[in-house]
Amino acid sequence: MYSNIKTNLPSILIDILKNLQEVGVKPILVGGCVRDSLLNIPNKDFDIELFNIDTLDEVQTVLEKYGTVKQVGKSFGVLILNVDGYDFDFALARLEKKVGHGHRDFEVTTNGNLSFQEASLRRDFTINSIGYDYFEDEYLDPNGGLKDLEEKTLRHIKDETFVEDPLRVYRAIQFIARYELQIDEKTFSLCKDMVEDDELKYLPKERVYEEFKKLFLKANKPSLGFNLLKDLGILKHFPELEALDGCIQDKEYHPEGDVWVHTLMTLDEMAKILKEYKTGDDYRDLYLFYAILCHDLGKPFCTETTDEGRVTSHKHEALGVEPTISFLSRLTDEKKFIEKVVPLVKNHLAPFQLYKAESSLKAVKRLSLKCSIEDLCIVCLADCKGRTIPDKDKCDKAISWVLEQARQMNISQEGLKPIIQGRDLISLGMKPSKEFKDILEFALNLQIDESLEKEEILKAIKEKFMA
Repeated sequence: MYSNIKTNLPSILIDILKNLQEVGVKPILVGGCVRDSLLNIPNKDFDIELFNIDTLDEVQTVLEKYGTVKQVGKSFGVLILNVDGYDFDFALARLEKKVGHGHRDFEVTTNGNLSFQEASLRRDFTINSIGYDYFEDEYLDPNGGLKDLEEKTLRHIKDETFVEDPLRVYRAIQFIARYELQIDEKTFSLCKDMVEDDELKYLPKERVYEEFKKLFLKANKPSLGFNLLKDLGILKHFPELEALDGCIQDKEYHPEGDVWVHTLMTLDEMAKILKEYKTGDDYRDLYLFYAILCHDLGKPFCTETTDEGRVTSHKHEALGVEPTISFLSRLTDEKKFIEKVVPLVKNHLAPFQLYKAESSLKAVKRLSLKCSIEDLCIVCLADCKGRTIPDKDKCDKAISWVLEQARQMNISQEGLKPIIQGRDLISLGMKPSKEFKDILEFALNLQIDESLEKEEILKAIKEKFMA
């Protein structure tokens, strides 16, 4: 089952480990780099725990041979080295004790004489507590992490230490999704207790956002994490998502069930699509995931059952804007990111509508002014495929048609560029005024509807507004 970690270590890290051993340090690889190497998952981040030493002075001297070293908090005893595309974290063996509600409210005690077993007790899950001794070519597994990894079980290490950090609830969620694990009953119970005790309210939004980011960017089935999110009762912290659970849909278009079920299916479809596209752009992938997560947030505000027994949700795209902003604001203060997501939610049905109506190129041009057509088509495709309809081929046909039109006009990624700008009106002798907005809209309509060139549009402006 397991990959050989020794053969996967970068040569520069091996050199560093040897240098550390020469000055009396016992370096042990720990955490995610060991876990992912065992699963044959490529990794650029390596955590090394340092034993038999109480200060970082000698360690820093060794590391500075290889590049610029950063120190993270003297009390935490962590040195960071970024070199050759790798991120290496070197930390003194330590114990941690919770002394307050904040994520920094930990009393940290470094102790080079700790055993690996003692030091491992501060970690969250058994699969993250496996160590590797390069010089002995030996795995250190005091908490049974290897067995849990083999049995695909997520299990905490120690009751008392686990509950000290409520972020571990969100970490459980993203690990379940990324590694497709089953959560241990006791671990589930402890997580649920933290949720019910309202411990999650003390978490800074930035920390929660980072766990969602890992879930979206690294999981093949994000739905597994969101199902656990619901089962643990965390939806109460995200009322915009909670409203999707139980919100009915028309069985013809959504035989899979309610909006929550559909949304989770679309998340998994998005993961498949982005894996195929391989954009290599984490920022873009992330806002596409949030767009599909939020695409139906407007449905609870407008879903109705007609006299004929059909379920409708007219204008849910536009009604989804406000709850999307509200939801995203709970996770990030980055306005530009939110501004990327909102138009994708507001227009997520447009590509399919244009295809069904066999719309003209004018409609495609206008759509390009609202958001990236490439992005919108990805969201629309995930929405269309994230359901149990029998004729999913129509999804690909619709998206291919819209993309082809946009690419022919070179507006698939960046929107149509208006030929006439405010400076052109000033060049005609006009003085800036409120009327400029109407004139520029008039000019854009001529550009889109009549396909006129710049000089022709300027002539029309003169005749209409300067005569």
